[in-house]
Amino acid sequence: MGRTALYRDPAPFRPARAEIQLDGSVVQLAMPDGKQRRLPLDGCAATLADGCFAARGAPRSVARPERRFVRMLILERGDERHVIITPPELGAVAPNVVRLPEAPDDAAIIDGATWDALTDWVMGGGRLTGYSIADLARIAAIASWQFAATLGEVAAERALELVEAARGPLRGVGDLDAVLHPLAAAARQSPRVAHALLAALARAADPGRHQRRA
Repeated sequence: MGRTALYRDPAPFRPARAEIQLDGSVVQLAMPDGKQRRLPLDGCAATLADGCFAARGAPRSVARPERRFVRMLILERGDERHVIITPPELGAVAPNVVRLPEAPDDAAIIDGATWDALTDWVMGGGRLTGYSIADLARIAAIASWQFAATLGEVAAERALELVEAARGPLRGVGDLDAVLHPLAAAARQSPRVAHALLAALARAADPGRHQRRA
């Protein structure tokens, strides 16, 4: 004879995400509660660290919070301290005997790919030197609309330089399409990367480009 459950299974643990926009030297965070945070990166001390996040239960629950491993990006500027972490539900359970810094309850939680792109930008000093077309596409996915357009123009310059430096019979527009392929592929998944791609194509088609560079 079958049994009927008296209680529903608890909802899976998945904390709400913050939305992020990178505008070059400023990180804009839209928190799940509607609050906005503006984090200037100039003069900011950035640190990466392993940590844990405590999954709090119901307000009257007596159960001990479950700790989950997370990666933390800590931004400090003057008296301000902001912590941005990877999704706790994707981290392994941290045993209580393991001592780790605990992320604050108000830490901004962002998806893993977004966290990777943001930390690459911040820890790289916010400089575009050495970025490949694929790297620019990753940053454009978290960028503001204006900064995404700037990244697209930079991608166009990089692509044109590669095409001009190429040797053999394959030079031309086809080469440009191939070099910009990482940007075009990422544009299918992200409106901001699509915006960057449009800016890149417009920049590459600018008839006055070579005259200005001369």
